[in-house]
Amino acid sequence: MPTPILPYIPKYITVHLGAPSSNAENVTVTFPDYIKNVASSEIYPTWNESAITANIYAQISFAVNRVYTEFYYSQGYSFNITNSTAIDQKFIYGRNIFENISNLVDEIFNSYIRRIGNAEPLAAKYCNGTTVTCDGLSQWGSQYLAEQGRNSVQILRYYYGNNIEIVSNVPISNVRMSYTAPVRRGEYSRDVAVIQIALNRISEDYPLIPKIAVDSRFGESTERAVRTFQEIFNLTLDGIVGKATWYKLIYLYTGMTGLSEINSEGQKYFSSSLEYPDAIELGNTGEKVYVTQYLLQAVSWFYPNIPTVEFTGRFNENDVNAVKELQKMYSLPQTGVVDEKTWDVLYQTFIGIRDALNNALNPIEKEITYLNSLNLNYGDINRDVRDLQEKLNEIAETQSERIMANGAFSRQTSARLAQFQKTNGLPQTGILDAETLRQINSVYRQLISNNSIAPTQYPKTELGMGDTDN
Repeated sequence: MPTPILPYIPKYITVHLGAPSSNAENVTVTFPDYIKNVASSEIYPTWNESAITANIYAQISFAVNRVYTEFYYSQGYSFNITNSTAIDQKFIYGRNIFENISNLVDEIFNSYIRRIGNAEPLAAKYCNGTTVTCDGLSQWGSQYLAEQGRNSVQILRYYYGNNIEIVSNVPISNVRMSYTAPVRRGEYSRDVAVIQIALNRISEDYPLIPKIAVDSRFGESTERAVRTFQEIFNLTLDGIVGKATWYKLIYLYTGMTGLSEINSEGQKYFSSSLEYPDAIELGNTGEKVYVTQYLLQAVSWFYPNIPTVEFTGRFNENDVNAVKELQKMYSLPQTGVVDEKTWDVLYQTFIGIRDALNNALNPIEKEITYLNSLNLNYGDINRDVRDLQEKLNEIAETQSERIMANGAFSRQTSARLAQFQKTNGLPQTGILDAETLRQINSVYRQLISNNSIAPTQYPKTELGMGDTDN
C-alpha cells in the first residue's frame, strides 16, 4: 500500500481452493483456524517447538502480507489467498489439526515478522528445503537449526536476515478495503496522497506519467497524471480514480516496490515532516491538518478513549474532541487546540508506537540495559520514561498490566508503577524513587536471567478476538 498504515490481523480470511483463475470454491474461516490448518498441512507436529514456532510465524506473516497488500483484490479477485502451493500456502479444507500446533497458534496468531523500519508484514516465503529450495526459510532446515539449540527468532534471522523483528499482540480487525469511493479533482484527503505517492513511484518505470507534488490535493497536475496513467493502462480515460484505476495503482505500486516479496523497498510509516507546524485549531486546513489527523488516528488505535478521526484536511469538531482527550490523558489544558506542548505529546506518543515496533530482540542487549534515572514523574517525556515502561511491561504478570511504552509518563504509567510499589511493599507514590528503581532493576535482572528472548510488542495489547473494530 502506498500509504503508511498500520497492519492488522484479519478476523477472517477467504481462501480460494485452487489456482487464482480456477473455477474453485471460496471458503471463509477465522484467521487462527486458517493458520492451524496451514501449519498442520505444511510441517510435522513431532518437530522441535522452536522449529514449529518459526514456521508458524512465517506462515502468519505471509498471509497477513497478502491481506495488507490486497494482493488478490487488486487483481480483481474476491478472495484473500489461495491454497495453491505454487504461489501461496497449503490449506486442506476440513483436515484434522494437531493439538500442539493448535496451542502454539493460539499463543502467537496475532503476530507477524517485519523488517526493522518498515511497516509491511514480511512476505515470509519458504519451501521444504529438500525437493524444493528457495531464498526464504527451509522447513527441514529450520528443524536442523532447532536441533542445534536455536530458538525461533534465531532460526528466522538465519533465513531472513538479522534486520527482522517479531511484532506481537497486533490489533485484530475485519478485512479493510482500501477503496471506498471515487476520488476526483477538487478533493483534499488522505486518499489523494495515496494516489500521488503511487503515481510518482510508478512514473519511475513509466516516465510519461508526470511527477507531482504529494500534497493531498487533487488539482490539475494530479488529474493530468491520472489521465496519463489511465491511457497507458487502457482504463476509462476520465481523470477520476474509480475502483478499477485505484486497484491498478495499488497492484502496480505493490509490484514495483516488491511489498509482496521478501526483499522489498519497504513501506515506511510516514513521509511528511513531523516538525511542529504552528497552532492548529477548529477550521484550519492544509497539510499540517492532514499530518495531525494521521497522528491522531494512529494514536487512537492504542488508546480507546481517543476517537478515531478521518483524513479530511480540515480540522473539525471530531478532531477537537480527539485532541481534548489526548490533552486530558497528559493533564494538559483541554482546549482542543494543538499547541506546541500538545504537539509534543502527540508526536512522542506516535514515536512510541513506531519505536515499540522497532525494539531490538537481542537478549544480550537486554542484560545490560537497566534503568538509571531517578524521580521520573507524571508529565515527563523522554527515553528514560520509555525504558521504565518497557521494564514494567517485561515484569508484568498479565496482559492487562501492560502499558504503552511511548516515553510519556501518563496516568497509566503512574498507576502501573504504584501497582509495582504495592506488590513489593513500597510506598505507593507512582514516582520512580531510588528504592523503586533498585527493586525494578532487581526483579528485571532476575527475569532476564530466566528468559531467552521476548518479541516486540504491538502497543495495543488489550485487543483480541471479538474486540470491537476501529
